[in-house]
Amino acid sequence: MLTSIAFSCKDKTQETDIKEVEKREIAYASFGDKITDENVIATEQIANKLHTLNVGDTITAKTTAKVIEVCQMKGCWMTLDMGGGEEATVRFKDYAFFMPKNIAGKEVIIDGKAYVDVVSVEDQRHYAEDAGKTKEEIAAITDPKKTYTFMADGVLVKED
Repeated sequence: MLTSIAFSCKDKTQETDIKEVEKREIAYASFGDKITDENVIATEQIANKLHTLNVGDTITAKTTAKVIEVCQMKGCWMTLDMGGGEEATVRFKDYAFFMPKNIAGKEVIIDGKAYVDVVSVEDQRHYAEDAGKTKEEIAAITDPKKTYTFMADGVLVKED
């Protein structure tokens, strides 16, 4: 009878351990509107959709990507790696929130509107200055640039 009790206790411990593993969730820091990590579309799919858009076209999108850089002045924009050597600029709806300046290399989930834009030389130089680029790098910007842009309502930053 004592053996039976020992097995019962062991089985309960194993069940508890399994349940604890299943409960673990990914932790995120949240910025802007409250969003979840559900129904996220792969970066590659969003990039493919953006390729089909003309300047001025807009789609609603929730995707995940790695942060390349963040505005070092106040965190008012960031660039994301969209794969295949392409980037997207992210700004924040109504400047209602900003991102931490130290999240380059982190994974984020963004929810908002994605569109194709043409960025003027003046704006590109402003962004380059905010990013801490050299005077030579800034002066080398001489042509408007077609870009992929997100106007984010909310952002989740994956915590370590």
